[in-house]
Amino acid sequence: MNIKSVLVLLAFGLSACSSGRYAGVPKEYHALIDRTIVTAGDNAKELKKALKEVPRNEREGMAFLISYMPERDAKSLSADFLLENVQYAYKARTEFPWAKEVPDSVFLNDVVAYANLNENRESWRKDFYERFKKYVAPCKTMREAIDSVNKNVRDELLVDYNTKREKPDQAPYESMRQHMASCSGLSILLTDAFRAVGIPSRVAGTPAWHDDRGNHNWNEVWIDGQWRFTEYYPSDDLDQSWFLTDAGKAIKEDVRKAIYAASFKPTGCYFPLVWDENIRYVHAENVTDRYTSLYRAQLSAMPADGSHVALRVMVFKDKDHAENSGDRVATNLDVFKGDKQLYGGRSTGATQDMNDVLTFNVEKNQQYIIKFVNGKGEMRETKWLSAGYQDLLGICMRLALVDAMYPKEKPFLVLDDPFVNLDEEKMAHGNELFGKISGEYQILYFTCHASRNIENTK
Repeated sequence: MNIKSVLVLLAFGLSACSSGRYAGVPKEYHALIDRTIVTAGDNAKELKKALKEVPRNEREGMAFLISYMPERDAKSLSADFLLENVQYAYKARTEFPWAKEVPDSVFLNDVVAYANLNENRESWRKDFYERFKKYVAPCKTMREAIDSVNKNVRDELLVDYNTKREKPDQAPYESMRQHMASCSGLSILLTDAFRAVGIPSRVAGTPAWHDDRGNHNWNEVWIDGQWRFTEYYPSDDLDQSWFLTDAGKAIKEDVRKAIYAASFKPTGCYFPLVWDENIRYVHAENVTDRYTSLYRAQLSAMPADGSHVALRVMVFKDKDHAENSGDRVATNLDVFKGDKQLYGGRSTGATQDMNDVLTFNVEKNQQYIIKFVNGKGEMRETKWLSAGYQDLLGICMRLALVDAMYPKEKPFLVLDDPFVNLDEEKMAHGNELFGKISGEYQILYFTCHASRNIENTK
């Protein structure tokens, strides 16, 4: 045997060894797996065990996870964790008809993936499969399954929105233990519930709305070849929610004000996490264009004459708790113009996101009456309020109108004795209100009596 033959045989032997080591794994993963194994350090044995013991038909799913997992996971996740996660992901794909139709790339990234953002890694997959399979068992289509999970997730997990949750990035069992979560925690719960029954899902959101009013996260589901959005507290249909007006004004080129959809596989872009801006291992797609397009479509269905504005209504238990999220009241509301009812809806309660506000599209420069159900179940309207409270309400509504009409440059305000019907207590509230807005608006205030001077009220 000559030297050339020996070299050929040696090369063949190395190739066979490599092929045996990753048998059934597409070649595109081989180098990535090798890199992760090195990164894992002492935990490499767990990853090798997972690759060795995973059934052949599930091998690509395991290879995908190991190839793209963050360094924190490579150094900590056990073989048992990974094997159970992959097993039940493929079990769902085999069992549910809609899961069989999902392309491999979407299935791996948005069903098999065991995490959404930077939450703690928990073994939720088997438990969630057993919890939610009963809701989707009668379903024949992906859409039926989405609606069923969405409708039942809250009652099954017993978790509600609450600003008193321990942290924003809670893993499923952290939220279930407290029975509360942020919008991010709720989105993680819902995405995991979807994935457990073979529905591709991912967390989407923005670090900041266009007007710097705060952040928000929600969910997307893959159906009929496209991504559509929903939430833990669902609207009547997909791609409908209170936040679309804000999402439609997102700024794609602004890292803080764009909209992102999380991805397990690297994309060249990361998901900006407002609670830890140093994290860069949560990958994402910039999906701003889809939301701005949806918003434009929504606007095209509205009157195009510029004569309408958004009327936003939020109800609190009493006047002393108007900034406390836990004191919001969910109640039925009707909007009237004269005797004609124009709109109806239900205000958001204490468990819903603070940015979620019941909104109606109304004409400018018109007078409307809001009727609502009080704590006794009685229908009431603003005319039942005292004259003083009606005046304060009128001022607030006009200020809201001005905000909607002039989002950038603020006009000066001319107020002609607006507190004529207010007693001492209500004068104090009115004075407090003007104190808050005077930093944003120039106010010209006229009164015919010294008792209603703002400077005399404390």
